[in-house]
Amino acid sequence: MAKPNFKNRTLYHGDNLDFLRGMNSESVHLIATDPPFNKARDFHALPGSAAAGARFQDRWSWKQDVHPEWVDQIQDDWPAVWAVIESTRSASGEGMAAFLCFMGVRLMSLHRVLRKDGSIYLHCDPTASHYLKALMDAVFGQENFRNEIIWHYGLGAANVKDHFRRKHDNIFLYSKSANYTFNIQRGAVSEAQENKYRHTDKKGRYMLSYGKKYYLKGGPVLDSVWEIPSISPKAKERTGYPTQKPLALYERIVKASSNPGDWVLDPFCGCATTPLAAERLGRRWVGMELWKRAHEVLLHRLSAEHFQGEVHYNTAPPVRTDCTRPSAPGQRQSAWQSPTSRIARSTTETTSISSGA
Repeated sequence: MAKPNFKNRTLYHGDNLDFLRGMNSESVHLIATDPPFNKARDFHALPGSAAAGARFQDRWSWKQDVHPEWVDQIQDDWPAVWAVIESTRSASGEGMAAFLCFMGVRLMSLHRVLRKDGSIYLHCDPTASHYLKALMDAVFGQENFRNEIIWHYGLGAANVKDHFRRKHDNIFLYSKSANYTFNIQRGAVSEAQENKYRHTDKKGRYMLSYGKKYYLKGGPVLDSVWEIPSISPKAKERTGYPTQKPLALYERIVKASSNPGDWVLDPFCGCATTPLAAERLGRRWVGMELWKRAHEVLLHRLSAEHFQGEVHYNTAPPVRTDCTRPSAPGQRQSAWQSPTSRIARSTTETTSISSGA
C-alpha cells in the first residue's frame, strides 16, 4: 500500500476532485461521505448559528456543470460508468445525468485512493439512490456491494395525504475487494438481558445467573436498518449546517469499518461530522470541503471535545509520491463552485489547540 502523502488531521478547502487526484493510491482505509443528493433545491444554514452563511445549490445542468475533461476521462477509463450516465440521460434527463457525471468522476478517484482492504459508505436518499447504486456497481463492482443501510431518522412531514411519510435516507456500503475490515456492531443491552446476566466473574464480565460461563457480549447484532434520531434543534452538536448528520450515525460507520489508527476520508465533510467521529474513535483523518467556514467550525467542534493537538488547513492539493504520472489531466475550476468560494492562491495553515472550550 502507498504511504499517505498528507498529514493526519488535514482539512482541504476547495474542489475535492483536485485533492483526490493528488492523493497517493490505496492510502485510506475508509471513506464515509454525505455528498449532494440532487434535490433540485437550495440549502441555507440557520441564521445566527455556528454555520451561519453556509449555503449551496443542489441543482445540476449538463451545460453548466459538466466539464469535457470529465467526459473524456470517464469514456476512456471507465466505459461502464459512462454507460450508466448515458442510460440515465435517456431515462431521467440531463439534470440527473449531470449529477452522475459529477459523482462518477469523483468516485473513480475515490476507488483509486481506497486501500484494497478498505470500504466506502455513500450517503444518499431516494431522490437519486437507484441511479447512484448503478454508478457504484460500475465503479466498485456489484460483487463488492455489501449493504444498503436504511437510516430511519424519525422525522418527516406529518400531514401528507398522497403518499407514505418519507423518513429515511440510504447509505450504500461497498468494499474494494473480498478482504475488508468489518467489526460487528451491537445495539443496547435490553432490560431482559440485564436481568438474566446478574453475576460477574473476577474480570467483571457478566455471566448467566446459574453460574455457567456464558458471557454477555452486548445487545443484539445490528441489522441494516438503523434507528438513529436526527439532530434535535437543542442538541449541543448542532451547528446549524443545513445537511448536518448525527455524530452517532458516523461513529457507527467508523467503528464498523475501521480500526484505531486507520485513515478515514470524507471528501464532502461539511461541518466536519466524519472527522470528529474519527478523532473521537482514535482514527487518523482527512477531510475536504468547499464551504469557506468549514475550518472554523471544525476547530470549534474539536475544541468543544477538549481535543489537543495540531489541525492542518490547506488549499493546495497534495503532490503524489507513488508515481511520476498524474492520475488525471489538469482540472479547471468547477462550475459547482460559487464565484465567492473560489480560492485565489494556495494557503497552508496549522492550528494548535491546547485546551478545550
